Amino acid sequence: MKIPIKIAFRDFSPTDAVVLQIRERADKLEQFFHQITSCRITVGKAHRKHHKGNLYYARIDITVPGEEIVVGNCHDFDGAHGDVYVALRDSFAIAQRQLQDYVRRRRVRTHLKERAGPLHGRVTQLLWDDRGAFGFIRSMDNRDFYFHSNSLVNADFDRLQVGVEVRFSEELGEEGPQASTVELAHPKLHRPAPAA
Repeated sequence: MKIPIKIAFRDFSPTDAVVLQIRERADKLEQFFHQITSCRITVGKAHRKHHKGNLYYARIDITVPGEEIVVGNCHDFDGAHGDVYVALRDSFAIAQRQLQDYVRRRRVRTHLKERAGPLHGRVTQLLWDDRGAFGFIRSMDNRDFYFHSNSLVNADFDRLQVGVEVRFSEELGEEGPQASTVELAHPKLHRPAPAA
């Protein structure tokens, strides 16, 4: 997994084989979605005493753009989670299904947005730093979108002004919604000054 996995253990000392099992299962989650931004796994023993011995649980917290997927402590009433590997298998299976559901919802949202056409908004900020030139757009429904100067189409960032109306496509970046393919809504009103 590209993102470091954070693993914690409660009330027991894991073997190297358990740690390896967790890492392998976490790596497989990226097959379903490659933009996972963080993955935290907590494995422990349940505090309840059962006639079949202690039961294990695995809590998995996965952060993806715009959402967090949480697999809680899987309750096992037939005693199968007396084996830590079974508890891990079951929790990761649930995490995989939830991640696949997230990917399906994301595809549907993207498809609906593509059919709806570009969004409209106004530039609210223009900024420069060591990463380059970037800014923010407020859409007509009052949502803010980050955009980089590389997202501009047929426009010069240096001539862009706060308040200019633009059209853009919405996409989900690592830190939330961002604008891509940013175009001036009325390019004829913003023609470059003639050369002297």
